[in-house]
Amino acid sequence: MKQTPFKNQIKNQIRIGVSALALFLAACSEVANNSANEESENVSEVSEAIEAPNFLLAEWQGPYGGIPDFTKAKLSDLKAGLETGMAENLAEIEAIANNPDAPTFENTIVAMEDTGRALSRLFAYYGIWASNNSTPEFREIQREVAPKLSAFNSKITQNDKLFARVKAVYEGEEMKSLRPDQQRLVWLTYDGFASFGATLTGDAKNRYAAINQELAGLHTNFANNVLADEEGYVLYLTEDQLGGLPQSYIDAAAAAAKSRGEEGKFAVTNTRSSMDPFLTFSTERDLREKVWNTYYSRGDNADDKDNNANIAKILKLRDERVKLLGYDNYASWRLQNRMAKTPDRALELMEAVWPAAIARVREEVADMQAVADSENAGIKIAPWDYRFYAEKVRKAKYDLDSNEVKQYLQVDKLIEAMHFVAGELFNFGFTPITDGSVPVFHEDVKVWEVTDKTSGEHIGLWYLDPYARAGKRSGAWARSFRGHETFDGKQTVLSTNNSNFVKGAAGAPTLVSWDDATTFFHEFGHALHALSSNVVYPTLNGGVRDYTEFQSQLLERWLSTDEVINTYLLHVETGEPMPKALVDKIKAAGNFNQGFATTEYLASALVDMRFHTAEDVSNLDADAFEREALAALDMPSELVMRHRSPHFGHIFSGEGYSAGYYGYMWADVLTSDAAEAFREAPGGFYDKDVAKRLVDNLFAVRNAVDPEEAYRAFRGRDAKIEALMRDRGFPVPE
Repeated sequence: MKQTPFKNQIKNQIRIGVSALALFLAACSEVANNSANEESENVSEVSEAIEAPNFLLAEWQGPYGGIPDFTKAKLSDLKAGLETGMAENLAEIEAIANNPDAPTFENTIVAMEDTGRALSRLFAYYGIWASNNSTPEFREIQREVAPKLSAFNSKITQNDKLFARVKAVYEGEEMKSLRPDQQRLVWLTYDGFASFGATLTGDAKNRYAAINQELAGLHTNFANNVLADEEGYVLYLTEDQLGGLPQSYIDAAAAAAKSRGEEGKFAVTNTRSSMDPFLTFSTERDLREKVWNTYYSRGDNADDKDNNANIAKILKLRDERVKLLGYDNYASWRLQNRMAKTPDRALELMEAVWPAAIARVREEVADMQAVADSENAGIKIAPWDYRFYAEKVRKAKYDLDSNEVKQYLQVDKLIEAMHFVAGELFNFGFTPITDGSVPVFHEDVKVWEVTDKTSGEHIGLWYLDPYARAGKRSGAWARSFRGHETFDGKQTVLSTNNSNFVKGAAGAPTLVSWDDATTFFHEFGHALHALSSNVVYPTLNGGVRDYTEFQSQLLERWLSTDEVINTYLLHVETGEPMPKALVDKIKAAGNFNQGFATTEYLASALVDMRFHTAEDVSNLDADAFEREALAALDMPSELVMRHRSPHFGHIFSGEGYSAGYYGYMWADVLTSDAAEAFREAPGGFYDKDVAKRLVDNLFAVRNAVDPEEAYRAFRGRDAKIEALMRDRGFPVPE
């Protein structure tokens, strides 16, 4: 449920080498609105660009196997770098496709793994401009290059000679003699081509490529519209409008206002990290309503940033494209190689949980309404009241105050806690790099070297960009500048985590909510997944969408372990550990508000699946479709989808989660089941034997092993939904 649209679009896309993965990622996720008729120049037309050196493409210098130098990266080099990098990559691909020798694993599949290195380096910088330090100038470049990137990608995926060689290896006798990870690499490569139009011919092939170009523009236009609304809508409060807000929030809001030139005021920004605590604590109901409407109306304001038309166009083009491949709908195409396999299986899981979730919402609303009535509030619980009265119920039922809990959740201490967990489970050590030897892209970014605690072997670097700012997209995400590989010399990992915590006042610790702390651990799980990799080939660092969230969701569980709570959750003023009485309250309230959390997520996942299984999307009204789909589900009126359609970047700013948002719940079945394996072990969540099985079978192998086989190797059986239902306090189906 954490926003990560840029980091993982490659996971189930075309496996055709480092550069094409990165570029397909860019074309699908960080894209811009431009004409589908803008083709990228062919190799000969840009060959002159190859001669010009470009810093963004250059080999990385410095320590740790070479590192990107963000201080020297210039946006003015981006367009030329892209042209040069695409030309070089296409030349590499053409050399493989036209090799006169018979196709083999080495001269075709492995050769492709070694293509596009320079372009991959460029996209380390591109990703920062797209997600962490976006500017109007960069977004304009996005709009110009998106269709060119899509056309470039199509030149590779629709290269008949190249696909013929891949197919020959896939169907040849050599395949039988390859190692299992090599066989999986061949299959992933072949399947990537076949699933993305390589088998098409003539007009169908040309139309497929044209659709991809048009989608590239629409995806980025969608994403940039949401970002513009997040940047453009800020509510400034005066001192008399701060009722109920914790001092830590007031201080952060004052700092946010000052940074925007509004000193003396208090800024509520249009991001979840700012919106959520405001709705939880503010006693100003009219302002809660305003903040709620502003946040949930992103991309839906009937102006030039409105995304409803973009949604309709995207769905229509996706449907047309998969029908060229012979599929009934987009979801059937998308899920064919995921753990769920079919839309029906994904829906079966969600629909098994949905009735229990909305039943719990009705119980929660009844409790909240009772509190409101006892206070003579004279209201009926509305969506902007849910968090506010849920907090009152939490205090009444469990004597648990979220703001009291927050005093023990300092970002710096949480970082120490995450490093402790990584040391216990993965044997990783983290050493801060403070000598300036690793360039960063913003002063807020910190870097640690990761090593094996026993041998001292260098594993990689971990970059952290924790705070919200203008030009940084909302949410939390992880990505890697470089992944692990050993097939042509060892390459170590450069991994990043990114959050949007509201920075505390100057010199004061930054405090976060329990939910934000959970998300922090979640995204760190993605980083550990990258850092623990032992795969040989770059493509095997990918993953299957409804599986890749499992590792990160599982890591959330260590936040509430006694070892973390007693050592790292220290009071911001006294430095004392969280008292046992408060810990007991937190654990007792573990399933509190689970109706809200599950329903807002499932609503988004179910609407996503219905969008992508609709029989007719030719003239779809996105706003009406969302309303009608939720009405058919009997969606409680007191809350909305976690991501309303006009700002649902997971599924409309790219294709990584499209028809796949259900994957968080699919992964959570695995998570709940795996957590029970730790609970059953003698050493609990720090049991060394279970931890070793976890790392060896579920983290280190990445996508070198089929996910179902990997999970069985860890658990000895398939995961069971009963564990999920127990986790959420829902009735277990018989």
